[in-house]
Amino acid sequence: MSDRRRQLLDELLAARRPGHALAQAFYTDPAIYELELERIVYRNWVLAGHVSELPDSGDFKVLEVARESAIIVRGEDGELRAFANVCRHRGSLVCLENRGTTKKFTCPYHGWMYGLDGRLTAARDMPEEFDRDAHGLKPLSFDVVHGLMFVAFTTDPPSLDGCKRDLAEPMAMFDFPGLRVAANRTYDIPANWKLCIENYQECYHCATAHPEYARMHSLTLNYERRARMREELKERMPVCGVREYDVDYIDTAARPGEIGYGYSRSSLFGKYFTGSRDGRPVAPLLGEFTGYDQGASDFTFGAFSFLLAYSDHVVAYVFTPLEHQLSRCEIYWLVRGDAREGRDYDVDELTWLWDVTTRADKEIIVNNSKGVHSKYYEPGPFSTMEAMESIYVDWILQELQRE
Repeated sequence: MSDRRRQLLDELLAARRPGHALAQAFYTDPAIYELELERIVYRNWVLAGHVSELPDSGDFKVLEVARESAIIVRGEDGELRAFANVCRHRGSLVCLENRGTTKKFTCPYHGWMYGLDGRLTAARDMPEEFDRDAHGLKPLSFDVVHGLMFVAFTTDPPSLDGCKRDLAEPMAMFDFPGLRVAANRTYDIPANWKLCIENYQECYHCATAHPEYARMHSLTLNYERRARMREELKERMPVCGVREYDVDYIDTAARPGEIGYGYSRSSLFGKYFTGSRDGRPVAPLLGEFTGYDQGASDFTFGAFSFLLAYSDHVVAYVFTPLEHQLSRCEIYWLVRGDAREGRDYDVDELTWLWDVTTRADKEIIVNNSKGVHSKYYEPGPFSTMEAMESIYVDWILQELQRE
């Protein structure tokens, strides 16, 4: 770490008030952002979608995170792999399309060609001693967690072993490997990435800012009232094929060398069976579900990826920085693998709740960013309904101090 960044971080940590929001510089200083890229963004796993998106050989998609770009492709041998989207000649982006199907990747700059396994297959007019085998696309860390694809821009990312083990049963309940993506949308937000994730982590704002969400989700309530509703939910769960699990993110995030992860289920209000406009089902039941217990499950996968799983569909959120003051929120809506649009679900109804909620969140986050940039900004105390945001902020500070 440079002396300037070290001094700035030390000063910010010394002035830090526990239980309060972060100081202005954590959102506005480019030096802090560079440190975050190095110690958090590039060394942690990012959800890159679901295996159903790339069913056949040659199917690919591109994932962009800050200044890095990854190509995820299914090879001729049926295996999924990820490569840095950087030509080994002079560094141009190789793949300019977001997704598609191909037999090879051709750099648009000088025409170098790469196979689906990343090997360089053609490079014209090179010296006789040129070693083609040494100039393939650089592989990235890639793994699949029960159907979900993850990429990390480091050779030594946190272990996914505990996550795969402890979330195996709750993910099997929804049949995650058998799901498929019914819709995928991106929302670019002109704000620092931490403001986006902090907003997602708390529901203190939900009753005020999200009337559509608030009328159906008990997470808008304080802890005591929410706990009472959860006890009632637990009585309904068994007859609907829903089993009780609780994986505490606080415990897993503290494990050195592992990705933090978590799972819990909370109750919906009154007439609501799922997250829809009128509370009625929007798709066929998932996995082992035999009925609607009027519950919704939350999954957490590391620093950037969060899922909300209803009985009939799953909504996956991925937050990543694109630039210091520009972030991307990507959402996947997943349904049962054999569900068909027009017959089993309507895309507009399936996506309605979290599209309208995310559009409102974008406005909230942008306004938050404008205020944070003001000379009058001062970190305020967290409420009792912002516990997860407080934990996340503390984790950020811990990672920034990592050597």
